[in-house]
Formats: sequence, C-alpha cells, structure tokens
Amino acid sequence: MDPVMGSSGSSGNQQEASDSGNGMKSFHRHTAHQISTLEAYFKECPHPDDNQRRQLSNQLGLEPKQIKFWFQNKRTQTKSQHERADNSALRAENERMKCENFAMLEALKMVICPACGGPPIGEEERQRCLQKLKLENAQLKEEHENVSNILAKYTGKAISQSESLMIYIPTSSLPLPPANFTTQGMGHLPLYNYLDPKHWDNMALPYQFNGVTDVEKALMSETAASAMDELIRLLQVNEPLWAKSPSDGRYAIQRESYQKTFPRATRLRSPSARIESSKDSALVTMNAAQLVDMFLDADKWVDLFPTIVTKAKTIQLLETRMVGNKNVSLQLMYERMHILSPFVAPREFYFLRHCKQIETGLWVLVDVSYSYCFFKETSHSWKFPSGCMIQEMPNGCSKVTWVEHVEVDDKIHTHRLYRDLICGSSAYGAERWVITLQRMCERLSVSNGETEHIHDLGGVISLPEGRRSIMRLAHRMVKSFCSILNMSGELDFPQLSEENNSGVRVSVRQSIEPGQPRGMIVSAATSLWLPLPCQSVFNLLNDEKVRFQWDVLCHGNRVKEMANISTGNTPGNCISIITPSVPSGNILMLQEMSCTESLGSMVVYAPMGIAAMHTAINGGDSSNIPILPSGFIVSGDGRSELGVGANSTRSSGSLLTVAYQIMACSPSSSMELSVQSVATVNTLISSTVQRIKAVLNTFNLD
Repeated sequence: MDPVMGSSGSSGNQQEASDSGNGMKSFHRHTAHQISTLEAYFKECPHPDDNQRRQLSNQLGLEPKQIKFWFQNKRTQTKSQHERADNSALRAENERMKCENFAMLEALKMVICPACGGPPIGEEERQRCLQKLKLENAQLKEEHENVSNILAKYTGKAISQSESLMIYIPTSSLPLPPANFTTQGMGHLPLYNYLDPKHWDNMALPYQFNGVTDVEKALMSETAASAMDELIRLLQVNEPLWAKSPSDGRYAIQRESYQKTFPRATRLRSPSARIESSKDSALVTMNAAQLVDMFLDADKWVDLFPTIVTKAKTIQLLETRMVGNKNVSLQLMYERMHILSPFVAPREFYFLRHCKQIETGLWVLVDVSYSYCFFKETSHSWKFPSGCMIQEMPNGCSKVTWVEHVEVDDKIHTHRLYRDLICGSSAYGAERWVITLQRMCERLSVSNGETEHIHDLGGVISLPEGRRSIMRLAHRMVKSFCSILNMSGELDFPQLSEENNSGVRVSVRQSIEPGQPRGMIVSAATSLWLPLPCQSVFNLLNDEKVRFQWDVLCHGNRVKEMANISTGNTPGNCISIITPSVPSGNILMLQEMSCTESLGSMVVYAPMGIAAMHTAINGGDSSNIPILPSGFIVSGDGRSELGVGANSTRSSGSLLTVAYQIMACSPSSSMELSVQSVATVNTLISSTVQRIKAVLNTFNLD
C-alpha cells in the first residue's frame, strides 16, 4: 500500500500501521462513513470504554486500537481548537478593554466640573487641599478661642460658642453685628473686617497675624517653585506656547498648547470670567540689582508703578537665603491695582512673590495668587504665574522681559465706556508694565542727577537739591491723584444720585494723611468718549496758549511756564511750574505730564502757595507740603480698526477722565458746608468738560 502522509490535523482520520516488509510506517485513511459515525459517537461519548470500542470496531470494521487512537486524537484536536478560540476571544477582549481605557483617559482629560466648569483636580492636589483645609480648621478654632477671650474681656462675661460665631461669621441667616464694640486700636469695625486690607493702615489688629505654620510654608514654597518653573518656560519660549497677533504684533498665550503643558483648572466660577495674557520686553536705565530691590519692597513697588499699583503690602517674608552664591526670596503680599477711571473696577490679589537669581546678572521674579484662610477672598481676579526676567546689561541698564497671565471676572463691574479697553488685555498688560517701568527709570535717572533735563526759563531751579525736591513733590502729587480714582471704597454722597449728577461720581472722605489738607475733601470724577485720537486731546491739555479757556483755576487769564524739567526721553514727559501771566495772588501751579503714546497720557496738577513752592525749589523738605491734585487721563477706547497699511492700526476714539478735588471744610466745620462743596465740585467738573469740548471744536488737531 502506498504510504499516505498525514498530520495531527487529520483528526485521527489517518491511522499508522507497520509495514512488515521495510519497517516504514503507513497510514490508513478512514472512509467518510467511518468518520461520520465516529464523530457522532464522540459527541455523545468522548471517552468510550473497552466494550464500547469493541462494538464500534465490529460495526466499522476497524481494530479496537484504531478506535482508541482516533478518540485520543479527536480529544487532543478539540482541546487545541478550544484553546485557540479562547485565546482569540481573550485577545479580542483585551483589545476592547484597551480601547475603553484609552477612551476613558481621553474623557477624563475633557471632563468638566459641574460647579466651576473646569477640570477636576488630581489626587495629589486633592490631598494638598485636604491638608490645607485641616490646617485652616485648626487655625479657625484657635482664632475663635482668641475672639471669645476678647469678647469675654470687654463684655465682662463668658461668651458661648454660638454667640461668638454670630459676631465673627456673618451669613445670610445670621445678622451682622448691630453694635461694633470699641477696643483699643480697633476702632468701630466688625471682627470680620479686621483682615480687610483697606483697614491695615488705620488700625492695629486685635488678632495679630502670627505667621504661617511650617506645613503651610511648605505648601507655599512648593507653589512658588512650581510657578517659577512655569514662568521661566513662558519667558524663554515663544512658539508653541505663545501666538503673535497679526494685527498688532502682541503676544498672547496659545491656550491649547498651554493647557497641554501646564494643565490646571480655572479658578473663577463664572461664565463671564476670561483669561488675559501678554508678553513684552524693554531696555530700562537701571541696573538689575536696584530693580530687584525695588520689586521686593512693597513701598518701593508702589513708588515705581504709581499709575498702576495703588496699594501694596508685604504680609510676611517667608524665606530669604543664599543657594551657593545666588539669592532666593519668598514673600506673601497683597496688592491693589487700579487705573484710568473710577468707572473701572480695581483688581486685588493675595499672592506669593518669589525671586530667584538664576545666574550672575540674571534674576527671575514670579507672582502667583495664593488662597489663605485668614484673608478676605477676592472673587474677581486670580493671578497665574506672572512676572519678569531681569538681565544685567552694559552701561548700568537692564533688559526686562515681562509676562502677565491672569483670570478676571470684572466685565459687569466695569462701565460700558471702558469694557472694550479693559477686555482687550492692554489695560493691565505686559506692555503697560514695561513702558511704565521705562518711564519711571528715566525719571529716577533725572532725579538722581545722572542726566540733566532742566529747561529753566528764569533761573528758578538752580540747585540739584531743588530739582530733586520738586520731582519728589510731583511724584507724591501723581500718587495722590491716582489713589482718588478708586472711589468704590469711599462714601458716595447720598444727596447725589447717578441720574441727576450727569455721570459725575462724587465721594467724600476725611483726610488725615500727611501731605494733604486736614479736613473733609470732596473728590469728583467723570469719564467721556471723544471722537479724537489720544494725542490730539493730550496736545490740547499741553498747550499753555489755550489753557485759560478750559482751566477754571486760571480765572480767564493766560498762563506762562516758569520752569520745565524733562523726566525722560519721550516728548511730553515733564514737570512744569506754571504762573498766571497777570499776577492774581500768591498761587502757582505744579504740573506733571506723562505721555505713553498708544497706551494713553496723564496730566496732573495742583495749586500751591508761593512760599511752599519756594521751599521745594530751594531744596527744602517737600514731604509735608499739603497738596490736593486734580487732573486728566487720556486713553484709547479699545476699539481699533485697520489702518492704511497692512499692519497699521489707529484708534477710533479716546476716553477722557476728569477728576477734581476741593477742600470742603475743616474738621470743626458743619456738614452743611460739605453739601455745598459737593454741589460746587459737581458744577466745576461739568463746566470743565463742556469747556474742553468747546475748545476741541476749534483746536488745531494737525
């Protein structure tokens, strides 16, 4: 018989037999009838015994041994088929689970929190928040005990927990304290206002801020270190984290790339919240070490940016050390920023300021908001890692690269006139910071005598000490003027409503600060839109030939400039001493003007007595000279349109803010005089606006 080759895949349908002639193995192929019978029997009984195999052998004409081998082979084949099927099913299930896992990971990246609309926090951040809440709970308990002891001391009886909580924590269901008890240094303030920053300068806190704990300090250090790493990336890299606008050439963060690199949840739970981001750089005339020193001192910080920062305070210095030969500093700070108009909401931040010397002549300062349990939360602004890189350059200059990155929700708090400008990210953007820094560094250079920019028409300012004294006085005048623009915290006069005062916002305050007249001071301000470029409006306010037409302090007389100190390289940045051409008393006028081109301009002035002016001119101490400034702020309206060139833009109009202050009465005078003063300043500011509009109609705008 010819040998027929088979394999194990034949299901035992081919059986081996020995060839007696040559000793080779031969194979016998079963018939179709035999195979079908065996397979049918296999389905009923896969393990036949000896009797069953003999019956099958007789029935099919096969040897019992062949029957046995066929069933063995069939069982092996069936087992292999089942294993292959199971493996295929498991592989398919594994692929399906991989796909589901990938889909869930992608879904987790896109999931949003129903409460705030942002992505959920990670496990590490969740544990950190839990630890922080436990710490806050312990500190609140400690504060509660201190408050209870204070109440018990001044009321003469023990205070229960529920009573003290009603005084300390006002809620919608609990009334505010009806009678604010008085203690030494506390004034008449409810307890929940003690840590409101607007009271810091006027009172001693009954619960002193004793500093953060080691656990909280570690969290702050970790937050600051992470913010420093992020800011360095933002400073050193443009694409793909930054996108350049084709219209104005300004940089803004590319949100998709940023979120992939620095994933984080949004902070403000409001659909109207928005992200502002910007980046700019400039060369300033101050060495890097001096700049770092001014940035780390809260008072110097306000002096350096008086037109942006109205108040700043270092709450606690957390760390200052040397790493090798490099300086590292970390401090907890408060800052209030306000610009342009009382119709623009101020921005407040509690933040960590971390300064690190990267290498010799190179510093990075980062600011990042931080939420701490003892601070009154500000719900309208949050600062993501922002700050600057300061690089030492030759000739005592520094290159400053600035990044601003914040989340704000102030649209509904901003007057409609300023919404386009504020929402355009330029009002508080990096460009404004670096231009202001440039201007102030040039000003300090002039004040220190490093450059000479005096145009003295009559030999009025002959001493360097006189120049410095006049510049310090003008600087204080600008700071005072900028501080009055934030009227949200002042007392609005009740007799005048928004409707019948023609859009003039009026507030009254009791002045007790040095360098200002003592008594009741009335401040009034208004803002209006003009269909003219900013430079045209600034040129009008800068033209002494037409000043008598709009300035009521001139009493209809022309004025002349006695002296002029240029405070920088930009035309229009100067300090002037102005006198009437026709003597009408012992009053002179000190005026400072600053022009920041596309971002706007400022004109601030104040009447002064001749004796006080001579004191300053002769180099005397000008810090106690009482001064009550008024002035103007001119800015673009934020609605830009395409100009003639492909990349040129021009403003469609300008916004003018007019602010006046007058002395209402001394502390001993009656309140009725204050009412008359409010009406007077309201009339004054309204008539000034009408006069400016009339002059603009005839003023040469070319």
